[in-house]
Amino acid sequence: MTSVTEALPETPVSSRRAWFMLVTLTMLSVIGMTIVLPVMPFVVQQYLPQGDPSLAVWVGVLEGVNALCAFLAAPILGALSDRVGRRPIIVLASFGAVAGYLVFGIGGALWVLLLGRVLQGITAGDMPALFAYAADITPPKDRAKRFGLLGALNGIGFMVGPALGGLLAAIDVRLPVFATAAVALIVAILSIFLLPESLKPQNRSSKLSLAELHPLKVVGDAFRQPALRGILIVFALLMIPFAFFTNNFSVLAIDTVGWDATQVGLLVSVIGVLDIAVQGGLLALLLPRIGERRTILIGIIGQAVGIAALVVLASLLAQPWLLIVGVLMLGGAQGLTQAPLDGLASNAVGDDEQGRLAGALQAIGSGIQMIAPLAAGLMYAGIAHAAPYALGLVFVVAGAVVFARLPALRNERPASDASDTIAA
Repeated sequence: MTSVTEALPETPVSSRRAWFMLVTLTMLSVIGMTIVLPVMPFVVQQYLPQGDPSLAVWVGVLEGVNALCAFLAAPILGALSDRVGRRPIIVLASFGAVAGYLVFGIGGALWVLLLGRVLQGITAGDMPALFAYAADITPPKDRAKRFGLLGALNGIGFMVGPALGGLLAAIDVRLPVFATAAVALIVAILSIFLLPESLKPQNRSSKLSLAELHPLKVVGDAFRQPALRGILIVFALLMIPFAFFTNNFSVLAIDTVGWDATQVGLLVSVIGVLDIAVQGGLLALLLPRIGERRTILIGIIGQAVGIAALVVLASLLAQPWLLIVGVLMLGGAQGLTQAPLDGLASNAVGDDEQGRLAGALQAIGSGIQMIAPLAAGLMYAGIAHAAPYALGLVFVVAGAVVFARLPALRNERPASDASDTIAA
């Protein structure tokens, strides 16, 4: 796998520093977010009667409210990053995460947990700003590979975060939440003192109109661009089942195989190891040889297989090996779709629109996260444990059909010349 120090072999030292800091901050952000991932249901469980069937619904509500706030804020933060630069938005988002997770960790009642998710959601601009930062310092032809390398390095964060969260939960179930706040504080401090600004003055947006920043308008404008429309539809269709999964699989693990927070956290950390192998090795091999279209289709097939395994787990055969196979297939295959889709979307807009694109993608993702967690919880508790996964399988199949029919990709070239190496 390409090392960080080799990532920009022919660029100035300042660009090397920018890339190194981008990798560091993104990994830390992923570690922070994933520390809390496996323990969320266990924190909520403290405020409900033993065996309360509404656990899945409450987890969905908390994540849905968080996503609603991010949906409203992301377009504004994305456009602001085009106007004032990426660094201030990353700093703001990091301090917002500190406040939100501290409140969530202190807790005391369900409404306090809700307040914590609101605080974190309204400042959730770090990942879109980091996405735009990567586009700023990367030539268009290398963006798919650069996002893939970032995804692989992020896998380290995904490997460390959940495992650390699961282990800390064995001491106190709230400890991973405070650890997340500490990581966010580190990101803020590093961004203030060491992160160079990536957006050149000539590439900054010259105006910022509040009327243009309504999330529905931002998303609508993105969908009106012919080069983006099909990519965004596929992005949404694939994100819905993944949102069902990420917000519900801990509850599924509790109910089907009786796992605790440590076991769930260790399984999620294995996804990080797999992500490193997929995005740092397999993706780098596939993109130059078979191109973005075929790589994404392989990833979609893998996601379908993973979700199908979870359907069987939830409805027919409650075996730990099915949970492991389903989670790893879904998580690993997602790595084959996300980076190429990010690269295609980034190349479809100009340098002065990367923040708006990132804000639109975040708004779409947050819009899905508003509905998907609650929908998954209601289907899980009210219909059947397999219901959200069965519906997710339908969305994945629909995503495959739409992607296969995208006219712009029928006569596809490889993501870069086969002779290219990863310049990311």
